[in-house]
Amino acid sequence: MPPHSRRVSRCPLTVASWHGDEADPLQTGKKGEVMIRVRKAEDRGHANHGWLDTYHTFSFSTYQDPEHTKFRSLRVMNEDFVAAGQGFGTHPHQDMEIVTYVLEGALEHKDSMGNGEVLRPGEFQRMSAGTGITHSEFNPSSDQPVHLYQIWLFPERKGIEPSYEQKQFAVEERHNRLRLVASRDAAEGALLIHQDARILLSSLDEGRSVNHSLEPGRHAWLQVLRGAVTLNGQPLHPGDGAAVSEETALEIVASQPADVMLLDLN
Repeated sequence: MPPHSRRVSRCPLTVASWHGDEADPLQTGKKGEVMIRVRKAEDRGHANHGWLDTYHTFSFSTYQDPEHTKFRSLRVMNEDFVAAGQGFGTHPHQDMEIVTYVLEGALEHKDSMGNGEVLRPGEFQRMSAGTGITHSEFNPSSDQPVHLYQIWLFPERKGIEPSYEQKQFAVEERHNRLRLVASRDAAEGALLIHQDARILLSSLDEGRSVNHSLEPGRHAWLQVLRGAVTLNGQPLHPGDGAAVSEETALEIVASQPADVMLLDLN
């Protein structure tokens, strides 16, 4: 079997329903009670297949945890390290918004819509699976691994026409500030996602901070991609995530140089 045709299931919807309308295990506080629940990096699901070292914040593939199936419309938050010359063979998706962000290395994408692109560090890819799509993902390097995050969101409705886009956002646009990278209205040149959600990215110098306001009734997920921060005083380290409910003001302070991803969710 060629290296890039390796298979690990990318179709994990065995615990959470498609629409994600059952109760959130991570949202269990009383209404009006400010709540930040931390998902520690070391508590995530983990599988090392040799060619793939992968960490699952929520239930995925063979890792199933009824206490961590999703948060609001956020279904998947995976951190993957794929060895040189290896990857995921052609596999299907349907009715899911999939956002991929490469931190180091390169990831080659090919799909049934005819797209063939290579994502490099700092680039985002958005794929709306909608009525159905097949694609492959593999590391084209002969000697360097690729480090990436992949995020799946439930779409606001089924049966969307499949689509794809890829964008690079300048480092200075996220340096010590939050840069919108994906939203339902594609504001500020962001990727378009078919869900009432906003994805923001920030690269923080040590001691610097960013603030974000949540409208009443909205929620947030903060993922630490690199470095260490505090979220409203709560310390977070690489790979940690935090679910936020019943809060309106978020302050993220870098205790060391850090990259963070913030999802503002309905």
